[in-house]
Amino acid sequence: MSKTLRGRLLAAIFCAGAAAASAAPASAETLADAIALAYDTNPNLQAQRATQRALDETYVQARTGFRPQLSFSGQAIYDEFRTPAIARRQGIDTNGDGIPDVFLPAKGSGIQRSNAGQIGLNFSQPIWTGGRTAAAVSASEADILSGRETLRRVESQVMLGVIQAFVDVRRDQEGVRIRQENVTVLQKQLEESRARQEVGEITRTDVAQSESRLAAARALLSSAVAQLATSRASYAAIVGQNPGELQPEPSLAYMLPGTPDDAFSVAEKFNPVLRAQVFAEQASRARVAQARAERMPSVSLRATYGFGGKVDPLDTGFYSREVTGAAVVSVPLFTGGLTSSRIRQQVERNNTDRITIETQRRTVLQQITQAWNQWVASRANIDSTSEAVRAAQVAADGTTLEQRVGLRTTLDTLNAEQELRNDELAAVAARHDEYLAAATVLSAMGRLEARDLIPAVTQYDAKRNFRKLRFSLGYVPWEEPIAIVDRALALPPIPGAVDTPIEAPIGPGLQPPPAAAKAAPVVAPKK
Repeated sequence: MSKTLRGRLLAAIFCAGAAAASAAPASAETLADAIALAYDTNPNLQAQRATQRALDETYVQARTGFRPQLSFSGQAIYDEFRTPAIARRQGIDTNGDGIPDVFLPAKGSGIQRSNAGQIGLNFSQPIWTGGRTAAAVSASEADILSGRETLRRVESQVMLGVIQAFVDVRRDQEGVRIRQENVTVLQKQLEESRARQEVGEITRTDVAQSESRLAAARALLSSAVAQLATSRASYAAIVGQNPGELQPEPSLAYMLPGTPDDAFSVAEKFNPVLRAQVFAEQASRARVAQARAERMPSVSLRATYGFGGKVDPLDTGFYSREVTGAAVVSVPLFTGGLTSSRIRQQVERNNTDRITIETQRRTVLQQITQAWNQWVASRANIDSTSEAVRAAQVAADGTTLEQRVGLRTTLDTLNAEQELRNDELAAVAARHDEYLAAATVLSAMGRLEARDLIPAVTQYDAKRNFRKLRFSLGYVPWEEPIAIVDRALALPPIPGAVDTPIEAPIGPGLQPPPAAAKAAPVVAPKK
């Protein structure tokens, strides 16, 4: 962890109480601002983008099976042959007939030295791989499509995390404010109780009750400040800076569906987890074809051009030149059952991926149902808690007045004040839960993305890097017809990766113009 980030997190902890009690910063921060900052700087999102760019390289690596290979080789050889003295006396058999025909001098070292050198260029061009390369390309394309959906999922998780951190801080700021007001009111209540005790209107018991409630309120305020510090630290961790004055969160109604059936219909088409699994199944299906292609023959062209001769003394006039060209056909006949085993393995992996699609579909249905019901319940809680706050405020005001004229006790006043603060906290929590539940519904649908939330911000294009790699270094013009032939003549046919478009962006975003904000319809959920 860098010192800068550590300092930010510590500042979020130690400054929480001061920020709650002091005046707010001059600049106001909106939810769109927080999302835009996290979209550009969140390390989890940046790491996933880098992972996707690395995954794009698998496409280039797969297509190298259509491209030529050129290599340079060179070697220098020194050879020293030592003949023992006894062998020199007995002679050496050079022609293999068992009779010594060369007799070396008995005197001398008996050492023979020689050297040679060779350089050359080796060229190889695949013509037909039996569908192996075509299947590998299809698998890599499906993997890349699946990776893009994983990037969408991570982006959605980051967006949901920002929203949760934002509404958590706003909830806890409101909680600190309510607890602070409660301490202030109870402090005045204690002072009033002590004054009334001095004139004999109430007893010491009433004063003790006020003191007890004030002490408990101060403890709750300390807990609220600590909770706010925790939320601020979470906010700084995911957004990248400490929260300032947070503006009320804008409505998400422009993206929410009318019924849970509509939500599931959208999720079935655009949920990133479900789409990623569909592409994963396409990739494993292509790998089945790749394993079966191992039974097919392959055709390639090979050529060699080189020179060879004595290195020392160097005389290029004595160097020989070698030029070879060959068309090579390779037919696998027997692999000891390895190919069949690989085929069965890939078939079962494809079965797993195909079955997992249904598992993910049911999981998405469960997520949509749970989030939708939570959203409906939270919306109902907003109405009930708002009414409870209104009634509790009337009751607290009335109890205070009645206590002053002797119709209510000090305990009645303290209880009424406590009920009011509890209802206020419940109302704040209900608004928090409703907004978070709505965001969870959008996340499960696949709509909680930067292009829908902050369309004015420049969006990251995951396809841009892939398009750049398509004709990168190593591309040769004749690989296209070779790829067509390799796929067309493959038995069985090679399945291709089928991309499906994602949902069009939904405007106007979290910062619509005032007129658009007023015209935005409020979706009424069906119970």
